[in-house]
Amino acid sequence: MARIIIIEDEQSIRNVLKNILKDENKNYIVDEASNGLEAIEKISSNQYDLALCDIKMPKADGLEVLIKSKELEYNLPFIMISGHGDLETAVECIKNGAYDYISKPPDLNRLLTTIRNGLNKKDLEHQNKILKNKVQKKYNMIGRSNELLKIEEIISKVAPTNSRVLITGENGTGKELVAHSIHNKSSRAKIPIVEVNCAAIPSELIESELFGHEKGSFTSANKQKKGKFEIASGGTIFLDEIGDMSLSAQAKVLRALQENKITRVGGEKDINIDVRIIAATNKNLEKLISEEKFREDLYHRISVIKIHVPPLRDRKEDIPLLIDFFLNSICIEQGIRKKIIEQDAIKLLTEKKWTGNIRQLRNIVERLIILSENYISKSDVELYV
Repeated sequence: MARIIIIEDEQSIRNVLKNILKDENKNYIVDEASNGLEAIEKISSNQYDLALCDIKMPKADGLEVLIKSKELEYNLPFIMISGHGDLETAVECIKNGAYDYISKPPDLNRLLTTIRNGLNKKDLEHQNKILKNKVQKKYNMIGRSNELLKIEEIISKVAPTNSRVLITGENGTGKELVAHSIHNKSSRAKIPIVEVNCAAIPSELIESELFGHEKGSFTSANKQKKGKFEIASGGTIFLDEIGDMSLSAQAKVLRALQENKITRVGGEKDINIDVRIIAATNKNLEKLISEEKFREDLYHRISVIKIHVPPLRDRKEDIPLLIDFFLNSICIEQGIRKKIIEQDAIKLLTEKKWTGNIRQLRNIVERLIILSENYISKSDVELYV
């Protein structure tokens, strides 16, 4: 529901505007400010979707409130309303970022139309931010530690090639980000990367998922289905948690790598494929080989290039940058103003062990955003982490 602030020094006019808004939509949450300084304080500490603002007011005029709001980078649509208006004042307001300017007494239809359009603009800008955030930020690698810089250097060298890559590291360290970064910087980036979480697929279905199946090849095979290798042809397939793959599926993956061919489950025809493989695991594959749970020949095939992603506790200098990144992206997703975090709170978070790595850090930052008040303090970290 929309939250609107009326900034007007005359109580009678505030009452009229408030009644107009309530008649338009009873779900509007309407706040009031009787002067410019009160308005600035309220805008600084509350989240509004629209401001109806008089220009001539005591303590700080409407133009000062508008400029201060923009300086604070609060993307709040301002509809300026004044009984002392002229063209020069209107132009000045629009130049400083006002959404619209209306003279008193306002035409009711025009006022309501402008309010609706202003709220729609705010909503569209929010949706646009979310989409941009998803597209631009989803696979960014955040940090400037030596460990991360070494990984980025390897990525820049290996991405233009077709060499297979094995990414190792604990859960939540960002192995998926490395895989996407390699793909996005390669000549295969025009085709979306195909992801397969080998640990999430039951062993009896993994072969069908990877290589497809023919109609009638098993009980629930009601129609022919392409597998992930076939879908990824011309691009990249990312085999996450490959250490959990069954030995029979490993044998078929090995054949796909050796011959660039696959055969669907229940089929006899060979299908040519052109796929780059990037694999990832949180397990010690060499130990699994000694236990005869992973094929040694497959291991050597997929590990032409090996990239180890260190745990967050080994690159603590990246934590402040990650916190800032998550603060920004999560607040955009939730449609709220970016929260400030105290340096003492950042220091306390940096000292944590982070056994769940980056995934755990993101969840904690989201928790602090939701449960803290206007900013995140050291006491918030002590209370909620």
